[in-house]
Amino acid sequence: MLLYRVRRLLASLFIQADKTTVFVSVLVYVAGSYLLLSAAGESEIIAPDNFLYWLVVTASTVGYGDFSPATPAGKMVVAAWVIPLGLSLFALVITRVGFAVSEFVHRGKRGLRMTNHVNHTVIIGWNGTRTLRLIELLLSKTNGAAAEIVLCVEADIENPMPGRIDFVRVESFSHIESMQRAGLADAARIIIDNPLDDVTLTTALFCDKYSPNSHKTAYFQDENVGELLRAHCPNIECIPSVAVELLAKSSLDPGSARLHRQLLDSTYGMTQYSVEYFGEEPLPVAALFDHFKRDLSATLIAVRRKGVVTIAVNPALTDQVGKGDMLYYISAKRLDEKHCFDITINEGEGVGTCLPN
Repeated sequence: MLLYRVRRLLASLFIQADKTTVFVSVLVYVAGSYLLLSAAGESEIIAPDNFLYWLVVTASTVGYGDFSPATPAGKMVVAAWVIPLGLSLFALVITRVGFAVSEFVHRGKRGLRMTNHVNHTVIIGWNGTRTLRLIELLLSKTNGAAAEIVLCVEADIENPMPGRIDFVRVESFSHIESMQRAGLADAARIIIDNPLDDVTLTTALFCDKYSPNSHKTAYFQDENVGELLRAHCPNIECIPSVAVELLAKSSLDPGSARLHRQLLDSTYGMTQYSVEYFGEEPLPVAALFDHFKRDLSATLIAVRRKGVVTIAVNPALTDQVGKGDMLYYISAKRLDEKHCFDITINEGEGVGTCLPN
């Protein structure tokens, strides 16, 4: 009974102890076992090649029997010190490790763990099935090599897609210590989608300050709020609700809503993508249009000039594409940048093959 109470007391102290105390306890046990066995004359057990192996096997009660104490004093040391303390320490260390692993996993599910991604995508806000659909679209194979995704929410939920995305739960979207866990400063893309436009506005302003180099996109139900943000942060792409426009368009041109949904859906069929031109020499739209259709089975539909917000849909074949211009095309999957501009200019339009730098 006394031994049982002692073991319970030691177990309680051990579980509450910090890492340093645990390490010192194990070190004292190992050193004490070595010194006691050495004093007992157990030279074979304390040999450098045997001691740690024998101690772990004995403390864990596996007991292979290839080494055992040969002297009466050695047997007493094993019975009174090595096995009782070793069994307790071994069980408690394994339990503590198990608790640590469980806590680590649980902290990840609850969004309390620090992420360490670079050039990743951060989604800020939670809208239930709409957010899940957004993640599925971003992870679609047709998008090419998808970057890691970190979902950042205020809602009291756990990671909705464990194993596929990282998850961070914060006190506020403008709380710098909490938002740092999402790796905001190192993100390549930030998507802000909250049910409330005022939260989206303040979050976008916060992200513009602490992640100036990322591409930021914000969704607004009220287009006026989006215009207000654009006036202060012109580099943030504001996405307004187009439900009314699609309703009117579909009534005049039946099937328009399904067409637009198809162009935005990267999980199946033809989808709209974009690619930026980094080459030094300007390229004619006519040559690019023909290259996209004949060689890549894609359709060039629009061009956005560098530094210009508006997009030229259905550009003239006589137009030129310069460095920094963005091309938009329809294809079954995202095309490799090199293939998009690997064209040979026909005679009369210039000579040579134009490749991006």
